[in-house]
Amino acid sequence: MMKNEKIENTEQKPDVIAGRNPVSEAVRSNRPIDKILVARGEKSGAIVGILAKARDKKIPVKEVDRTKLDYVSGGATHQGIVAFAAAKDYSTVEDILEYAESRGEAPFVVVLDEVEDPHNLGAIIRTAECAGVHGIIIPKRRSAGLSYTVAKASAGAIEYMRVARVTNIAVTLDELKEKGVWVYGADMDGTDYDKCDFSGACAIVIGNEGKGISRLVREKCDVIVSLPMKGQINSLNASVAAGILMYKAMKNR
Repeated sequence: MMKNEKIENTEQKPDVIAGRNPVSEAVRSNRPIDKILVARGEKSGAIVGILAKARDKKIPVKEVDRTKLDYVSGGATHQGIVAFAAAKDYSTVEDILEYAESRGEAPFVVVLDEVEDPHNLGAIIRTAECAGVHGIIIPKRRSAGLSYTVAKASAGAIEYMRVARVTNIAVTLDELKEKGVWVYGADMDGTDYDKCDFSGACAIVIGNEGKGISRLVREKCDVIVSLPMKGQINSLNASVAAGILMYKAMKNR
């Protein structure tokens, strides 16, 4: 073999399920699945049936080019369809609130509004576990899920952290507020975080890496919290901002 010869990696990643029968069985068996990718324009009967079952179970489905499927499947035979399995079962929002109650503590929740980088999600889960957060809430779409990359980035914390997936973050915030949870959104032009008191039932909302929290989600927040910026750029990495606010809340609590 020549020194500079490129070796193609055909090893399938552990969170990828490739092929019609494997994906069909994963959906049928209720295995936790983050999303399904299907080849654009694929109309075969078997795939149509799989997608119908997936949509019944609220599994996100996205059409992509076959080259994308070739890449994510690591060279495995995908037959036009690939699923991404979760490394751990998801919890529910009720599970999170019940866990807080069982500990005799006011709910301490982190809500992620379309955080898409799996390394950020893993880092947030790791810090949340250390800071005493009862659970994390993420949306079903346009968000990193509990992949093996996230599990690795969490350094094992994924095993101890309850993560719930919801259809609509804004609606979920309304439901939390009805239960007495105060919602703090991390964004620009808000109250200095050091002047906020997170000692009661609270949810800290962290937005997308590029866009921040969405307009509708911002409107649902009781308080907008900002971190002071002394440099030339005006934002922090999502996991860093989340970590600062979680530890401020832990100190207050």
